[in-house]
Amino acid sequence: MVRLGTVSIVGVGLIGGSIGLALRSRGLASKVVGVGRDARTLEQARVRGVIDQATTDLATGVGEAEVVVVCTPVGRILQDVRGAAEAAPASALVTDAGSTKRQIVESLERYPAASALFVGAHPLAGSERSGSTHARADLFEDRVCVLTPTPRTSRDRLERARSFWSGLGCRLLEMTPVEHDEVLAYTSHLPHALAAALASSIPPEWLELAAGAFRDGTRVAGADTALWTAIFRDNRGPLLKALGTFQDRIAAFKYAVMTDDDDAIRRWWDEGRQRRELFESRQPPNEKVR
Repeated sequence: MVRLGTVSIVGVGLIGGSIGLALRSRGLASKVVGVGRDARTLEQARVRGVIDQATTDLATGVGEAEVVVVCTPVGRILQDVRGAAEAAPASALVTDAGSTKRQIVESLERYPAASALFVGAHPLAGSERSGSTHARADLFEDRVCVLTPTPRTSRDRLERARSFWSGLGCRLLEMTPVEHDEVLAYTSHLPHALAAALASSIPPEWLELAAGAFRDGTRVAGADTALWTAIFRDNRGPLLKALGTFQDRIAAFKYAVMTDDDDAIRRWWDEGRQRRELFESRQPPNEKVR
């Protein structure tokens, strides 16, 4: 990626903070500006070296930006992209890191001034932890970033978005916003919902007997409540379909157990085990499951 001048990050949490660290550690930007609502946490990010400069004023923060990355919760991305597009230079690229895409992209395309600068993106990186204190410069290395261009997306902005995200270490995939939301309902949103369901199924007095399987199966249930409430609501159609598929799988297992069907239980388990092995075989070396 060609070295940039100013990159502005709107929302300096785990993802935004990791973008800042990656830009600075790789020498990809002359200045990284963090924009947020809490001056104290922004100052903490600056002191840690996540960003070079901080401001709570969006217009000031993006006024000189070549690239603006909006990393706020999905319920705020639309207004933040519009605000950034109004205040940033006309030549800027505006991209985001939202976990849902259809409603955001469709809504933005009703505002030509914002749509002209915008390329939707979703880096598939992160954890159940939040805040820039958990940010890592290597968070995006070998991780997939989905870009969601439409026929209205500027070809120039799309090329610049490709360069930006690949410059952070991402492997790029491109699909429509609708396709993105349908797939992520299964691969991300459903697992988060199931982790919370599993965690709340265990009585507190039994947790002393919970070990590795419970820990691994519920890890993402520790994620931010407001963040995931917004994602579930924004993508409720595809999520309901994913939940239906899961219910069918559980119903098949329940029936096999109820009828004490050894072969059916084995087939049910083997299908899941094989899908898990396929997933693991496709992970980059530093992401292999131990």
